[in-house]
Amino acid sequence: MNTKLLMTLSALVMGVLGLILLFLPQEAATYWGQQQAPNVLVQLLGALYISFALVNWTAKKNLIGGIYSRPLSVGNFTHFLIGSLVLVKSVIEGLASPVVIGSLLIYGLLSSLFGSVFFTHPTGRGK
Repeated sequence: MNTKLLMTLSALVMGVLGLILLFLPQEAATYWGQQQAPNVLVQLLGALYISFALVNWTAKKNLIGGIYSRPLSVGNFTHFLIGSLVLVKSVIEGLASPVVIGSLLIYGLLSSLFGSVFFTHPTGRGK
């Protein structure tokens, strides 16, 4: 698997989401149906996404998988897996808006790709 492409994709997804949450917190919260969410919490979430995006962007040229860059792969895998499960729960509870479905598709894809990177050795790929 081309981990450089995967790291770039995840960095872009998280960076865009982080910028939206940081600079448009009230609009983002309202769009997600959370009008009562405090702006400071939404902006802190945006800062977290931007930070995670920068980590992925700067590590995109590293060898990732197996024991190589393990903290990075486990962090990404855990984030996208838990995010996918939360989004599945919201769909089950009847909150299946187009934004939630789209987010679930993106998170599910990134979760499975990072799971593949996390549980395989980089030299074993492509054989």
